[in-house]
Amino acid sequence: MEALQRILLDRDESAPLDVAALELARVEYPRMELEPFLDLLDSHARELEERVPEGASGVEYVKIACEYLFDELGFRGNTERYYSAENSCLSQVLLNRTGIPITLAVVLIEVSRRLDRPVYGVSLPGHFVARYGVEGEGLFIDCFHGGRLMDADQCRELALEVSGVDIASNPALLEAATKRSILVRMLNNLRNAYLREENFASQIAVLDLLLLAMPHSADEYKQRGVCHMATKQYGSALADFQRYLELCPQAADRALVEEQAIGMDLQPALAG
Repeated sequence: MEALQRILLDRDESAPLDVAALELARVEYPRMELEPFLDLLDSHARELEERVPEGASGVEYVKIACEYLFDELGFRGNTERYYSAENSCLSQVLLNRTGIPITLAVVLIEVSRRLDRPVYGVSLPGHFVARYGVEGEGLFIDCFHGGRLMDADQCRELALEVSGVDIASNPALLEAATKRSILVRMLNNLRNAYLREENFASQIAVLDLLLLAMPHSADEYKQRGVCHMATKQYGSALADFQRYLELCPQAADRALVEEQAIGMDLQPALAG
């Protein structure tokens, strides 16, 4: 997971997002080969390039790209199984041509990058979108809803509708998201999918990666401790609970964490 670790751990924004996102998918599909999916992105880019006239404007490019990806190829939002883990795996999104907002946006971002077109992610509360260009207001693309084009005001309305958050006072939320923030959001989506499935082993794998990006995040240590308990890895659970209480000594749930440890005969170590 070289590219993924470079972005999460080293904050290396030069590392390839497509490779990192595919490496992330190996949490769900550990034996997956990356090359066929990189080739598929290359193929989509070549086919799109044939459809874009020389000298096409940004607006023209976006309209042609959305028509190709969402109308011709049929990429769409997975409304039937929105919370499935496969929707956070770029490999499966490329195969099934269905996904959630962020993974569909990554497809558009990476196809466009191959054509030297400036398409970036925008991490709206509750609904990830893409953006063409970084100057001024930009042109925004809702990849989950067939490549719907929006302006900044419509983005604010969308964020308010899906999350209840008014971003009018925080225009930074309309700026291009870093690769690191995209991958962290993808990991959180994958963790939530595993949480719904009570898949503790896979949650641990995701939390390991999140802690590369956020080594001082107390909640991640606590959650990983719970997963270690569920998989009967008591020594690892103890270490995570200790780290949680070190980072958050006044935690409101300190007594509960210690009570959980009692059942594993870990209380003496926590008390020390």
